[in-house]
Amino acid sequence: MGSLDNYGIVLALLGAALAALVPGMASAKAVSMGGIAGAGVIAENPSLFGKVLILQLLPGTQGIYGLIIAFITFSQIGVLGGSSEISFVKGALYFAACMPMIIVGYTSAIRQANASVASIGTVAKKPDQFGKAMIFPAMVETYAILAVLISILAVSGVTGLNI
Repeated sequence: MGSLDNYGIVLALLGAALAALVPGMASAKAVSMGGIAGAGVIAENPSLFGKVLILQLLPGTQGIYGLIIAFITFSQIGVLGGSSEISFVKGALYFAACMPMIIVGYTSAIRQANASVASIGTVAKKPDQFGKAMIFPAMVETYAILAVLISILAVSGVTGLNI
């Protein structure tokens, strides 16, 4: 085993950790943004709490998706159950496999928060338009779902490689 091969596990662990941390941090910020907007609405009309809460929580899913990618990666590299010796190239591929969730998870959480805040404003003025208002942040969710699917497929694909 060459000297670089000792770093394969480091790259794989770094990818998994960033997949959980980066979307998780963005989701925390995003849910906070929704909570700030929602608190003002609830102060004026407490009956809108349920609708506002749903809109606030939508951008929190990216953190969950990132955690899923981290767990899948940890299980594939053997951290959760035993052997964790992998080549440098394979470690780099695991890192790359986590990148869609890292990048899109961060970006979509913040963008979804913006859409959620705007939708909270809509619900504040016209509560009967909740269903339509929820579509806007839900559309941003589509890209987070695509990213988690790509990362799942990529991590699974790397596991099958004999390198």
